[in-house]
Amino acid sequence: MNMTKDKKTAAYYTLGCKVNTYDTQAIMEKMEAEGFETVGFDEHADVYIINTCTVTSLGDKKSRQLLRRARRKNPDALIVAAGCYAQTAPNEVLAVDEVDLVVGTGDRKHIVELIEKNLQQGKEKRAYAAPLDYSSFDEEMQISRTQGHTRGFVKIQEGCTQYCSYCIVPYARGPVRSRKKENALKEIGRLAENDYKEIVLTGIHVSSYGRDFKNGKTTKENNDNLLELVKEASKIPGISRIRFSSLEPRLMTDAFLKELSQIPQVCPHFHLSLQSGAKKTLKRMNRHYTPDEYEEIVRRIRSYYPDAAITTDVIVGFPGESEEDFEESLEFVQRIGFSRIHIFKYSPRTGTPAADFEDQISPEEKSRRAHRMEEIEKKMRRDYLKASSGKTGLILIEQRENDGSYSGYTMHYQPVKFIPEPERASYSNKIVKADLVYEGGDTLIAYGARLKNL
Repeated sequence: MNMTKDKKTAAYYTLGCKVNTYDTQAIMEKMEAEGFETVGFDEHADVYIINTCTVTSLGDKKSRQLLRRARRKNPDALIVAAGCYAQTAPNEVLAVDEVDLVVGTGDRKHIVELIEKNLQQGKEKRAYAAPLDYSSFDEEMQISRTQGHTRGFVKIQEGCTQYCSYCIVPYARGPVRSRKKENALKEIGRLAENDYKEIVLTGIHVSSYGRDFKNGKTTKENNDNLLELVKEASKIPGISRIRFSSLEPRLMTDAFLKELSQIPQVCPHFHLSLQSGAKKTLKRMNRHYTPDEYEEIVRRIRSYYPDAAITTDVIVGFPGESEEDFEESLEFVQRIGFSRIHIFKYSPRTGTPAADFEDQISPEEKSRRAHRMEEIEKKMRRDYLKASSGKTGLILIEQRENDGSYSGYTMHYQPVKFIPEPERASYSNKIVKADLVYEGGDTLIAYGARLKNL
């Protein structure tokens, strides 16, 4: 197809995690390099690409809804389903009447040529889902920006070999493959050149970064390769913040934290996956720590970062979770004092061991437990914000709101409403230093801000 004579438009929608956000951006930039113009998802486009999620049944449902929504936007468009749902259930996705092309995570690097081939030869319903047996990171997928975000996401690894009993992700993403350090650093450099001040190191299991490198220094107790990457990234001019999307609790050894705490760009915000605070439930989930071990890890983090924001994920209604187990989990999260919890109702995923476990919990009981956990989460989140009132924080401004204020996040990933004083043409994508005040709700207010040259 001669794109210079026949300009085509493409629209994108991302469901799920930060890794999917990165993958969509990489696909978008490959499409643009081949002459496709990016338009909004609610606009008329020649190609609609929905990057699907299959972590829960709700993700599957939303993916199907968006595929149908895209067809309504343009009945003649090419509708493409990509991502994890497309990988794990390609025929199921292809059975959606509105779908023309299914491209799994195994064929992601070929998505542009598959789209072009389909456009040239006429639409033909087809699914691609290559086996996930790669031995190295797919380095052809690269980005220079993160559309719609002030933070730049940098994918440093792919895949997971933890095989938690409830999780479909290893089947959707394959084994651990780590990106070469020099390639990750080049991408961080490009983002810095494009005025990104904060980068988020992301992956399916970030704590496994480098464990597949030949002659690597990594051990199960510590990840020297990850630490070396962070140290070198912190030296790149323009990078003021480095954040992790998620970390395995067992990575947080004294040795790792001691080195990490010497890097000022590292944000004191750690998303440590928990899933349950009940010992029996963790064992059935095939998680590799106990509540006591997790609590000790949090204590260790706070010894280096006293006011660290600790966020996590919790699943309620896991098969066999008794009322006593649930109460144990509730008590545990309160004892830890998380600054935020992402709460999920257990969703059976075909092909995972937990889907066949006995004692499945009813939907009504899952909802009841989720509601109770949400009430506790809301109080802890606001207590953490309240504890920051009166302190001074650095805020990365993300956007201007309709009322003339700005919104952004602190190093601790606390949402802030910033009242500009004095007025400037724009504070967007600037870092300001301000006095933080909690006046209720889910946001801090910033007064007396001063622009930082960071």
